[in-house]
Amino acid sequence: GRVVSGAIGMFGLLALPATLSAQTAAGVPTFTKDVAPIFQNKCESCHRPDSIAPMSLQTYEEARPWARSIRDRVASRNMPPWHIDPNVGIQHYQNDRSLTQKEIDTIVKWASNGAPQGDPKDMPVPVKWSDGNDWAYAKKFGGPPDLIVRSPKYKQKGGAMDAWYKPVVDAGVTEPRWVRAIEMRPGTIKGRKITHHALAYLLQDEKEAVAQGLISADNDSGAGLFMEWAVNKEGEIMRPNTGKLLMPGAKFRWDIHYSDGGEDIEDVVEMGIYLYPKEIGRAHV
Repeated sequence: GRVVSGAIGMFGLLALPATLSAQTAAGVPTFTKDVAPIFQNKCESCHRPDSIAPMSLQTYEEARPWARSIRDRVASRNMPPWHIDPNVGIQHYQNDRSLTQKEIDTIVKWASNGAPQGDPKDMPVPVKWSDGNDWAYAKKFGGPPDLIVRSPKYKQKGGAMDAWYKPVVDAGVTEPRWVRAIEMRPGTIKGRKITHHALAYLLQDEKEAVAQGLISADNDSGAGLFMEWAVNKEGEIMRPNTGKLLMPGAKFRWDIHYSDGGEDIEDVVEMGIYLYPKEIGRAHV
């Protein structure tokens, strides 16, 4: 009798958590109602299939195994990447990907209380992300970039150590041109798995630009870092009546950090450059 009674007691204890998980405790956020909208707005731009993040967070099944890590990274403000002190200086920016304190509290409370799924009917409509590598500024400027500069192909072996690739390529301009916007991206969707970040340094002699009166002798805005790509950086648009100057013979020195993507992947980094019309021969820099 004791054996049977003990067995019944054991099964009763085992059944209790299942009963509790079926009925979310009052006040505990759920994934479908509270957390998924935050992920869609602040996380999915990277955390989706074939994007730069190591895992997708679009569904409960994808996010649940990472609940503890998500809680820790969010609470410490390591994720989403937004390296601005929330207590100092200007805090209002366009395309701000940082989490509000309320959003952080919601995610932490969800993960700390068993990370419940909630009612599937509460799940928001999935975000329709682009399937390809679209140029972010194409619509704003009425078409694709005027100039696309590509790094040479590089193959990152699966399981290999990190690599820093630093080739030099021609800019491809035959006359002085002013740049009004720049964006950079891995050349393929799969390339996002291995491209940690990329820099493009402009190498050019600006003596001729000074001689032509395009820039002043003490202007050093042209040479140096031209553009960078990293998580959450879309690109750069110059302020009205300003720009970066490209001269004939200019070159770009790439500095690309490749990491392990779990398989052999060959890719390039592309830099899309939007130019001012040719008739604009001088920007007020």
